[in-house]
This record gives sequence, C-alpha cells and structure tokens, in this order.
Amino acid sequence: MFDDFRRHKTYYFMAIPMVVFFLLFSYLPLPGLYYAFVDYDFMQGLKSPFCGFKNFEFLFSGGMDSIIWKLTRNTILYNLAFIIVGNIAQITVAVLLKEIHRKYFVKVSQTLMFMPYFVSMVTVGVVVYNIFNYKYGIANNLLTSLGLEKFDFYQTPEVWPFIIVAVQVWKGLGYGSVVYMATILGIDESIYEAAYVDGANSLQTFRRVILPICTPGLATAFIFTLFLAWNDFLLALLLTSTNAKTFTVGLAGFLSAYNLDLGPMCAGAFLFSFPVMIISLVAQKYIVQGMTAGAVKG
Repeated sequence: MFDDFRRHKTYYFMAIPMVVFFLLFSYLPLPGLYYAFVDYDFMQGLKSPFCGFKNFEFLFSGGMDSIIWKLTRNTILYNLAFIIVGNIAQITVAVLLKEIHRKYFVKVSQTLMFMPYFVSMVTVGVVVYNIFNYKYGIANNLLTSLGLEKFDFYQTPEVWPFIIVAVQVWKGLGYGSVVYMATILGIDESIYEAAYVDGANSLQTFRRVILPICTPGLATAFIFTLFLAWNDFLLALLLTSTNAKTFTVGLAGFLSAYNLDLGPMCAGAFLFSFPVMIISLVAQKYIVQGMTAGAVKG
C-alpha cells in the first residue's frame, strides 16, 4: 500500500479535495437520520428519547391521499419518464451522429446540443414561462395567429408532465449523447466490419453489436440519471404545480413547517434517502463495470 502511495502520490493528493467534500457533505450528516426515530430535544441531542416510527405517522396519514404517497408517486413517475425517454433520445442521437461522416457537422451539432446543459434552470424556467404565458406567451400568440383560441397552460395541470419531461430531455440531450457516443466510438471497428460482412444492416448492428457491448455503460448511465433526477430540485420547484410536487420540493416544505422539530423533518429526509442508498448498494457492480469499460467519462 505504501509503495503504491509513493508511486502515485500525485493522484492521491488530487483526490483529497473530493474525499473531504464527500466526507463533510455526504457521510458526516448521515447520523442525523437517527433523529427520525427520536422525540428530538435540543438539550439532549442524540440522547433524545427513542420514539420508533412516531415521526413517520403524519407522512402516512390519509392512506392513498397521504403526503408521502403523493410525493413518492410524482417523483417515481417523473424519474421513470426522465430515464426512459431521456436515455432513448440520447442513445438515438449518439448512434445517428456516429453514422454521419462529416466531422464538421458532427462537431457543430454536438456543440449546439451541449449548450442547454450549461443553461441555468432558473433561466429555463423564465423561457418556459414566456413560451406558455396566457397573455403574452409565444405558444398562445402562435395559436391566435392561426385563428385558434388561447389555451391556458397554467390552469391545465394535465399538460405539465409532458412539458417538464420535454424540458428535462432537451436540457440533458447533449451531455448524454456525448457520453453514449464516447462509448460507441470505443468499440473496435473490426467488430462493425465483421457484422457488415455477415450481412447485418444498421438496425441489426445496433441490436446485436452496440447494445450488448455498451450494456455496462448503459446501466451506469441509467443509474447516474436516476440519482440526478431523484435529487433535482430547481426543475421541480420552478415548473411543477402544487399537486405535482416531487420529494425534493416536499422536503423544502417540511423544512419550513418543521424547522424547530427535527423529528418529522428527518423522517421525510430518511424516506427520501432510503431508495437511493439501496439502489447504490445494489448497483455498485454495474457502476464499476461501466467505469472500467470506459463507458462513462467525466
């Protein structure tokens, strides 16, 4: 171990800021989840009397209309849509760019698609508002110019799941397609040539060659997309209505409602963190395989 440290001490020192960051902001707060199971007293701290699952009762009161059910349902549905639609779009764009042999066009396309990734979500919220505003929005101006009646998007909650998914896919399309394209470009050209010699067309090559080889990378990208979407706050805050709040927005509400009562607030945080911790433990093998295969870069 010490020999390895001496040989690679530069890399170890470069890793110190990252290790310190995760220790301070990811691991040190974990003992605070214990507060979800105690009747917290500021004077006693961790020695507060244990109360079991009492702090969770308000989350589950109301059955299918309970707070926890609404937040969980919204978060899971949005995440499924982000993961499925987003990854399909990213893989499709990556494969299409791989088939284009004009390098200048590919570079320009990647640059234009990558730009939304760096746009602030607050800016995206402003753009969306100016598009769908009832009085002055671009969408309603287009409808009136076509002789149609105005449509009140902000009073029609049914349309917002589609708008939110479209915005999220548009924003992450460039970054995800670059990641997948790096994976595809890492496949040996001789494999493609062997497939073409055997008579495989482009679709068959994608199904029989690209997908199997990229499976570890695809699994890793799916997992990272889940983590990012699960923890996303600004998109859910800026674009979702009261009935479509996600877990992150709900936790912010808990913070304001129970800022002096850590028990219920930590109970919400525990339920929010639990699925991510379980998925992280189960998916470690796939994450390592994807990274060592060179499928995920950056």
